Amino acid sequence: MPITDRELIPVAIVDEMKDAYMDYAMSVIVSRALPDARDGLKPVHRRILYTMREENITPDRPFKKSASTVGNVLARYHPHGDTAVYDSLVRMAQPFNMRYPLVSGHGNFGSVDGDNAAAMRYTEARLAKIAMWLLEDLDKDTVDWRPNFDASMLEPTVLPNRIPNLLLNGSDGIAVGMATKIPPHNLREIIDGCLMVLENADVDVEELMTVVTGPDFPTAGLILGRGGIREAYTTGRGSILMRARIDVEDRARDRKALIVTEIPFQVNKSRLQINIAEMIKEKRIEGISDMRDESDRKGMRIVFELSQNAHPDVVMNQLYKHSELQTTFGCNMLALVNGVPKVLNLKDFLAVFVGHRREVVRRRSQFLLDKALKRAHIVEGLLRALDHIDEIISLIRGSADPNEARTGLQTRFDFSEAQAQAILDMRLQRLTGLERDKLQHEYDELMKEIEFLRGLLADQVKLDAVIREEMVQVRDLFGDDRRTEIIAGRLGDLNIEDLIAEEKMVVTISHAGYIKRVPYDAYRTQRRGGRGVSGTALKEEDSLEHLFVSSTHHHILFFTSKARVFRMKVHQILEYQRTAKGTPVVNLLPLTDKEKVAGVITIASFEDPGAIVTCTREGVIKRTDLQAYSRINAAGIIALTLKENDELVSVKLTPGDARLMLITRQGRSIQFPEQNARVMGRTAQGVKGINLREDDYVVAMDTTAEGSQLLVVSERGYGKRTPIDQYPDQARGGMGVKTLQVTEKTGPIVGAMIVNPEHEFMVSTLQGTVIRLHVGDVSEIGRNTQGVRVIRLGEGDNVGAVVRVVPEPDEEGDSLGEGEEATDGSPALDEDGNPIPSRPRSTEAALDSGEDDEVESSTPLDDPDDGDHRDELDGDVDLDENDPEADED
Repeated sequence: MPITDRELIPVAIVDEMKDAYMDYAMSVIVSRALPDARDGLKPVHRRILYTMREENITPDRPFKKSASTVGNVLARYHPHGDTAVYDSLVRMAQPFNMRYPLVSGHGNFGSVDGDNAAAMRYTEARLAKIAMWLLEDLDKDTVDWRPNFDASMLEPTVLPNRIPNLLLNGSDGIAVGMATKIPPHNLREIIDGCLMVLENADVDVEELMTVVTGPDFPTAGLILGRGGIREAYTTGRGSILMRARIDVEDRARDRKALIVTEIPFQVNKSRLQINIAEMIKEKRIEGISDMRDESDRKGMRIVFELSQNAHPDVVMNQLYKHSELQTTFGCNMLALVNGVPKVLNLKDFLAVFVGHRREVVRRRSQFLLDKALKRAHIVEGLLRALDHIDEIISLIRGSADPNEARTGLQTRFDFSEAQAQAILDMRLQRLTGLERDKLQHEYDELMKEIEFLRGLLADQVKLDAVIREEMVQVRDLFGDDRRTEIIAGRLGDLNIEDLIAEEKMVVTISHAGYIKRVPYDAYRTQRRGGRGVSGTALKEEDSLEHLFVSSTHHHILFFTSKARVFRMKVHQILEYQRTAKGTPVVNLLPLTDKEKVAGVITIASFEDPGAIVTCTREGVIKRTDLQAYSRINAAGIIALTLKENDELVSVKLTPGDARLMLITRQGRSIQFPEQNARVMGRTAQGVKGINLREDDYVVAMDTTAEGSQLLVVSERGYGKRTPIDQYPDQARGGMGVKTLQVTEKTGPIVGAMIVNPEHEFMVSTLQGTVIRLHVGDVSEIGRNTQGVRVIRLGEGDNVGAVVRVVPEPDEEGDSLGEGEEATDGSPALDEDGNPIPSRPRSTEAALDSGEDDEVESSTPLDDPDDGDHRDELDGDVDLDENDPEADED
């Protein structure tokens, strides 16, 4: 039959899609994905538990095939896929997913390794004991009911739920446009919190947190800090940092092993080990020689055997940083309240449950009162009937049928219809005296019960007392100790230094990007001209670029050639033997292609006064307050804005009133007060420090002081020291003066630094040889000379790096100056900017058999290029005020 125009209703497609999508979204939100705040169950879980109760699959009955339960749930209440129902049943039986499992499983129900459960035809299940307390009083009109999908039967809209299940077992679900993720908790703590809310409706979250200390995960583990917990409990959203529990065990030959006995919640143990094995192979995690899983029925045990030189705490930190042994639980405390999704805080959750229990106990009391009144009415009629039993028997015998007898009883003796029917149904044994006494006793008990229930319904205090008693009963039956331990601090608050002795270390970084730390005592002092000791096992064409001395407890700031800066502690660098190659820097710092470490500064505290001065290859310098570098995230921050084709070459920590000296490769130098360069923002570009000649560039920058000397070392192993008073003061941006007569024999300058005669320094070659010398062993000569031989080089070898070393104080009480441990190329200064003297140490006899080279061309020459050529950069660009990274953590 054709459709006429009158039967067509035009509808806007936008409106139709909007309505249809909203219907779908609300169906998913309310009927599938989100739990009810009262019983903590999604519809599928509620239907599974109710169906098992209907089938009497209770803790005191035998297990029953899971397929039978799943089939009944599908047929009666949940018209969706059987896989979804079975997966939900399996999850309720997994002790590593549920803090208090609601289903007891028999068979393979999966594992923490991510193994799937066996097919439903193989497994069996029944209700757990604690689940019976969710279903208790369900038949006492305690909750509302609704028709199932085909209106053939009724199902509960919520369970009576004597236990606060939502917080006990948590919940995880994704709806349309919203999601929920609630962590599990300890039953004792949650019940205690409910009791606080029951007694005082005005209790706040801070008070509740005195008893509800935090989530309690079924896999135990550790929670770092209470900040994330407090945020989640007060706002409903927060991030909780979880860690595995790792113990250290001793092994033979002074080796150690890390033993993982507990892992974070919802971490797949098998996948975790695969990922760690890959990172060990890629050398992102170092110090582990073997890994194996020794877990069994007694508990979890993952073993990491450590290398001989590996520090357990350092390896542990690497595991926490790079693997899921440390992860976060992102709380999103969303649940349905009266059918509406709401984000709840801790008090809201407990208040909803307490309100639900009040409603359940009130409805149960009303149901029991109505039942007791009805029964008391019947018993009262039976007792009256016994008082007139002869007349009643005569009336019944004279009646033609039961209806006539019932009517006669109602008319003659004023019985109600229910009483009259009960009299007609009464057995003859009730006529005995014993049965009469039983009826009287029953009536007396019913009257007491009625009085109690009426008082309960009329007095909220009495009602709350019943609720309290029932909560305490549940707590005593199922309460257990916490599994998850909450320890102080988040990631950065774990004071690993308490476990690591403060020790002086030599840290080296090679040109190929290998970093290591070696105990300071591993290097021995030698005399000038010695061959040195092997400092590191380097690859062909590799060389040492950075070598400095610091403490295991100090911070290291790594400044890269692209002017980025990163931070870590010295003890986070792996300790190696003197001849070892080290760890790739890229495993510790997220460096990009062609980016290398250009400067390193070690400091004890960012609260100390001072400024960081940077210098680029093209002679651009910039001063920035030290505090500007106190907040550095894992991705690093910008140290300054570089011009195209320029790169950072030197970084110094200064007291704020030092004098700066820049030294170039072709033997030029310039000296001026650091105040000539004003303090700028962290990302500013800077100003010109020296005007360079063609094919020249800056190789070093240092701070000078009265009475100090400039030590320079050339590529071919020649060096000298020159009093600083031979270098005239100049204005910033000048051409500088000559500091070394650069010839083919000496080669260009490789390193330069400000020293005192009591200081020591180290020279490293491209082939990895390191020699440690006293500065006093190097001749003091004029600035326009070639110098003397400092180190004898092997064939094809050249000097690669030079660094100053400050000697230890002696037994007579000399102390190190503030900042003297920070081997940034600066001398230790006192409050007046003067160098702090230190006593010379005896040198070990390690003399070379050759004779010292004589001084070449010791007569100073006039330098026609000395002069003032100050030239600031374009406007001293300072980008700090608009720096997008200035406030990054």
